[in-house]
Amino acid sequence: MTNPIIKLSDNAANRIKEIMSSAHKDSVGVRIGVKAGGCAGMSYIMEYAKTHNPNDEVIEDKGVKVFIDPGAIMYLLGTEMDYKTEEFSSSFVFKNPNETERCGCGESFKI
Repeated sequence: MTNPIIKLSDNAANRIKEIMSSAHKDSVGVRIGVKAGGCAGMSYIMEYAKTHNPNDEVIEDKGVKVFIDPGAIMYLLGTEMDYKTEEFSSSFVFKNPNETERCGCGESFKI
């Protein structure tokens, strides 16, 4: 097996399982991508995947299926996806070695 574009922590995989257990039955997994926006220039996006697009990169790890948008692959190489729970919030966290800058609120990044 080759190195996946994204590695999932146990917490991230468990949270995706929880999300998928309550998802619409037509969802086949989650899709991760990036979009232009935010004060640093780019933001991570995550949504239900209704279909497997032919150009998607598919990561199957720890019992979950993650589809990587083909336009995001070069931005996500080597990224670890985690899920953190803090006192007043919880969220997916991307530890991306390609980031050169991150905005103060943590919502966007620059490569």
